[in-house]
Amino acid sequence: MTRTAEWKIRLYLFEEDNTTKARVVLDTGTAVLTGHGVARCNAEDRDVPEIGDELAAGRALHDLDRQLMTTAHGDMEALQTTQSGPGTTRGAP
Repeated sequence: MTRTAEWKIRLYLFEEDNTTKARVVLDTGTAVLTGHGVARCNAEDRDVPEIGDELAAGRALHDLDRQLMTTAHGDMEALQTTQSGPGTTRGAP
């Protein structure tokens, strides 16, 4: 079976008071997941906004990754439960 899908991702960055916040929104067409990330500039460090953007965005993407994996595992569990039938234990003959 050949299949093509397009998922849309938007990444938003906000900076205020030495703190960069990122929000990444994934729209799969059937679900929307949102990841969040934060980076804070130490008062003793040079303020380089690009580094804050990279850290916050990376953390937001990592959060999104965790959510996608959790969703996929839940979907697989639900599918196995459905295929096994009610009242059966996975792994049982």
